[in-house]
Amino acid sequence: MKTPELFSGCACCGMDRRQFLAAGCATCAATAGLSVSATPAPAAEGKKKKRIQIIYALHAPQQSRPDWPNVGFDFQPHMDRITGELKKHCPDLEFTAAMANGGEAAKKIIDADKSVDGYVIYQMNCWNRVMRTAVATGKPTLYADFQYGGSGGFLVYTAAMLRNETKNFGFVASSNIEDLIAAVKCFSQIAKPEEFGAAVAKARMAGTPKAGDLSCKADDLKTLSPDECLAAMKKSKMITVGRGWPNIVDAVQSEMGIEVIDLPYEKLNAAWKAADKDQSIEIADRWQKAAAKVEGVERKTLIKSAAMYLAQKALLKKHGANAITINCLGGFYGGHIHAYPCLAHHELANEGLIGACECDKRSTATMIAMTAMTLGRPGFISDPVIDTASRQIIYAHCVSGNKPFGPGGAANPFEILTHSEDRQGASVRSTLPVGYMTTTVEFAPERKQILFHRGKVVGNSTDDRACRTKLVAEPVGDIEKLFTEWDQWGWHRVTVYGDLKEPVFALADRLKWKVLEEA
Repeated sequence: MKTPELFSGCACCGMDRRQFLAAGCATCAATAGLSVSATPAPAAEGKKKKRIQIIYALHAPQQSRPDWPNVGFDFQPHMDRITGELKKHCPDLEFTAAMANGGEAAKKIIDADKSVDGYVIYQMNCWNRVMRTAVATGKPTLYADFQYGGSGGFLVYTAAMLRNETKNFGFVASSNIEDLIAAVKCFSQIAKPEEFGAAVAKARMAGTPKAGDLSCKADDLKTLSPDECLAAMKKSKMITVGRGWPNIVDAVQSEMGIEVIDLPYEKLNAAWKAADKDQSIEIADRWQKAAAKVEGVERKTLIKSAAMYLAQKALLKKHGANAITINCLGGFYGGHIHAYPCLAHHELANEGLIGACECDKRSTATMIAMTAMTLGRPGFISDPVIDTASRQIIYAHCVSGNKPFGPGGAANPFEILTHSEDRQGASVRSTLPVGYMTTTVEFAPERKQILFHRGKVVGNSTDDRACRTKLVAEPVGDIEKLFTEWDQWGWHRVTVYGDLKEPVFALADRLKWKVLEEA
């Protein structure tokens, strides 16, 4: 991808989108792939402005492929606004801006101008590796998350920097642009690059609210003893379809007692083709009537999704399994399967069974353990986002049941929408109940560890970016610590309703594992 420069300092920043495109300013020319320049405002007399390079890490200004936030997403207005706001509120700094889709493109930008004093790397898509290239210069580098767009890579790459104690690196993860501005002002406040990370951390913590009221609604939670839970796990079987990650099958079987059965896409697709058509129509009818809204999803897609549910049930029955995890994205985009399994997983969760995303064996094993422990409460697998502006963590995915207290519990409203990243198929937005304590975990049998934190549910986000179900919680503990483990565990987490600290720690003791509290 070309790396056209996007300069702030044009009069277009205050215009609406149509006026902006018609204005022919430097940013517009950059979008067309032209090299442009801008005359910086004169520095205050006797004081030279520090020069800050903003590099937006993304595939392209308008997204042409499935990924967070979603296909077709137009980043340009957001980049224009960010650049304009920083120039407006940080007049003692001089900004230039560019785009890079990876490390090689970032290096060309950085090598082209060695006089830059520092960098702002804005992670707009998840996995574009740009930030490390800037940090490696030794100059102060601020890393910012475009939430519901770049959050996965942001969390993983930030954790790695924190683990290495990289002092010229600072980060901001906030929905409030004022927090970004406060962090950028740290460029003016430091004398040495190694002071930058600490200065940004101080600004970030100053902008993070204090913990709110963490008292929760009463929850009639019942759990198994550790021995009972282990016995239930040993009776469990996990089907994996399409291969996935991580490669921990041997440890899942030996340490947790869960049998793993690997099947090719062909077996699932054959079961889908063999699904009873009348039964598929009946299930689609039931979903359509039960959903608070069906939007963007054709009737035939609902019927295909119902057939996928019947296919999964058939495989579970045939193999005596209670869990199935499918490489859904690889299967769908590769033409190996012809319906997303999101609605099927939704139905399985409501029945006390387990349907897990992306052939993630770790999270599936975690869901098996937690569903056993809680006598049927489903785990909600998610891609989390952290927002320091509200002191919240948002658990986001396109799959969720709507009976979070188990098959016999109350049902909450849900909507049927397209899969968010590609606007295809059918997925679920579940409006989960608020006011309850939840427990979020990941089991690592190969390390004999359990990652653990808790959070009080405070809302559900309907932001159109990223995955459909977004459970919003306030974490119990230190939100700063919550940034530190993503590089070791990956992006996924499994959330279960209930305060499960005591039974999780008891199970860990029985297994002779350690619990790592990430908050």
